[in-house]
Amino acid sequence: MARGKAISVKIPTQRVIDALIQSLNKLELDYTSQEQKEAEYQIAYKKWQTELANWAIANFSKAENIRTNYRSWNNNLNVDFDITTKENAFPAQPEKDYETIHQHSYNEQKEEMSNAIRILKMTDEEVVSTSTYQAVARYL
Repeated sequence: MARGKAISVKIPTQRVIDALIQSLNKLELDYTSQEQKEAEYQIAYKKWQTELANWAIANFSKAENIRTNYRSWNNNLNVDFDITTKENAFPAQPEKDYETIHQHSYNEQKEEMSNAIRILKMTDEEVVSTSTYQAVARYL
């Protein structure tokens, strides 16, 4: 398709309203469950740190470029070293399987989606024009 040519599509208004309601519900669920998911991630991350430290200690014999730094004011010894190893030889770091939604972003998206739903429910049109659809498409 060539650029610059507009697409003219008529979408049933009720279908757009239903899709917006589903998106709004998903946004609310994602926002309310992110604290629990973050807590689960932090537990997995701490477990990974322990596994990684245990792996490094077990492989200390392969260490190169050992550096130490003793801080006498608090009796703290820092040991830093490098271990050259094959890729993925140590425990895999956990990844976040969710997106963090900030309060201001959540409020803005929720308000815009709610407004779009209210406006679309007030219309008598059976179909939504392409320009209206483009205005709400980023939330679908």
